[in-house]
Amino acid sequence: MAQALYSDLRDKRVLVAGAGVTGVACAQALARKGAVVTIVDESVTELQGFTLVTPVDITISDYEILCVSPGWRDNHPLITRAREEGLALINEIDFAWSLKSPSQKWIALTGTNGKTSTVELTAQMIRANGLNAIACGNVGTTVIESVESSEKYDYLVLELSSFQLHWMEDPSFVAVAILNIAEDHVDWHGTFDAYAKDKLSILDKSATAILNGDDGEIVSRTSAWQGRKVFFSLDTPAPGQLGVVEELLIDRAFVADPQEASMISELNEVKPTVPHNVSNALAAAGLARTVGVSHDSIRKAITSFTPGKHRIEKVLEKDGITWINDSKATNPHAAAASIMSALSVVWVAGGLAKGATMGQLIERVKARVKVAVLIGTDQEIIAQEIRKQAPHIEIISIQSPSDYAKGAENNSLMEEVVRVARTHATSGDTVLLAPACASMDQFISYSDRGDRFCAAVGKVIRDGK
Repeated sequence: MAQALYSDLRDKRVLVAGAGVTGVACAQALARKGAVVTIVDESVTELQGFTLVTPVDITISDYEILCVSPGWRDNHPLITRAREEGLALINEIDFAWSLKSPSQKWIALTGTNGKTSTVELTAQMIRANGLNAIACGNVGTTVIESVESSEKYDYLVLELSSFQLHWMEDPSFVAVAILNIAEDHVDWHGTFDAYAKDKLSILDKSATAILNGDDGEIVSRTSAWQGRKVFFSLDTPAPGQLGVVEELLIDRAFVADPQEASMISELNEVKPTVPHNVSNALAAAGLARTVGVSHDSIRKAITSFTPGKHRIEKVLEKDGITWINDSKATNPHAAAASIMSALSVVWVAGGLAKGATMGQLIERVKARVKVAVLIGTDQEIIAQEIRKQAPHIEIISIQSPSDYAKGAENNSLMEEVVRVARTHATSGDTVLLAPACASMDQFISYSDRGDRFCAAVGKVIRDGK
């Protein structure tokens, strides 16, 4: 997108698609640039300071620019009409790029799972080296807000979803990383191949990529890419790679002599010490090393870092039973990693599958799961695969109680889930909320789902009510 478009927004008639966090942040930034902003949304009808309309009320020819929020599909009728009318299409990431100071540098990361923890750890590594950095993008703080912040960040570490990458055109990154590519958001992209292509488009924006050598999709799909590829894995690293040797995380990529090796940290300093966390720590270390962060600073960040809520969060340990909230495991790949970190699991799963299939998940985890407590709209998709591949796993279906409503104070759904799980768990078991599905059928968000699980465990198990 020509930067001239962003430099002359005064009095431009801009339609912002979406009144979510990203859309509102864009609308505010556009208004500060003098644009005349209208927001279109299918459900939000009122927002202070802006005119809101619904898609059916829009006359596209009244506008010159359409700013697309990342969740809007490329084939949405509104976007199709905008293209037909010749509107310029812009997006938050490109807009933010046009606003950044020349001295500010960007690093970016994508993947199906583990993005948030990894960008937050990367930013912490950079800060430990005495620089001002923030994790932003799909992680909570928008890129627009970070660019315009009075903090004047030296580095932005961007978490980019497949949706954001689909629309993005302009940025150039010091380095990028891809953690993993597995089936997700097929309902949005149409096919897994289209989803993977959007993920891999991040490689077009950098000359250096930190890549998961343990992920077959990444290895095969990046084979023809001509930039600098630094692979990380849980195996012994070859020269030019990052990996694990006995109880140490090792750097053989960003060292003066690749025949030598430098220690990043001890394995047990990564908390929790489960395989995908170790893998993510290596990815973060690789990104940090591309901007000159010392091994000492990286180790300091790893030892002090605590993953955010809803990601393998230990809620309670009582009577030999461990209760874990991994509500952020919203797809099969994430759920598999979570389940494989325990030995005997009472698994709480279900929700909206987003077009994903569950066959590979059940094949991988069937030896670890003894009971599946299923909730949500697409629970039968999981149940069918369990019956087919793992008939030894007991399936318990939980329907929403009549007094439960999405977003209401009543927590009867999760309290029933916890009570059922308690009757089937014995000492040595892990009761694990790792839904493999999105949450919006029965909950406001994955964090709402996780918070409700934690509250139910507290009430039913800890307090015995």
